[in-house]
Amino acid sequence: MSTPSIPRTDGSAPAPPRHLRIPTPLGIYVISAQGPAITGVWREDQAYFPTASRLGDPAGPGDELLAEARDQLLAYIAGQRERFELPLAPQGTAFQHQVWALLREIARGETTTYGELARRLGRPRAAQAVGRAVGTNPISILVPCHRVLASDGSLTGYAGGIETKRALLVLEGALEEQGALGL
Repeated sequence: MSTPSIPRTDGSAPAPPRHLRIPTPLGIYVISAQGPAITGVWREDQAYFPTASRLGDPAGPGDELLAEARDQLLAYIAGQRERFELPLAPQGTAFQHQVWALLREIARGETTTYGELARRLGRPRAAQAVGRAVGTNPISILVPCHRVLASDGSLTGYAGGIETKRALLVLEGALEEQGALGL
């Protein structure tokens, strides 16, 4: 997998990626950015964790974008923030971007299914393809892939782990608290 690049309009080389590790009640998260946009949010031990080259070097203490992303993520997990206001630039295919755009439309406290997302895309038989796109979402929590459930309402397919998915849904009021991670 190659290092993502943010297109530049001035002809100069894109800024190298950088990242910040953040301890949270849900585990260690890594937020990456390139140039002026967030390119990833991953739980450190999750499936599809990126390579070191995709993360780039650790950000310096003066990185305002990553500091703001950290502050917003921590406030969200603490229940003090309901939405994120950050520039996002996830790297993916056109289909993945369509799915990720639908994820951002799912309101806090609401859930949907992979099949419903496929229907909204006009591709009702593409639930499995939607599931792959949801599962490889590089900007977890900010692009709320945790709000997607199986057709029977069960918690499935979360790269950050089912207990993390459950904890996020409890935090958002979409599930009753039972076995959440102590949030």
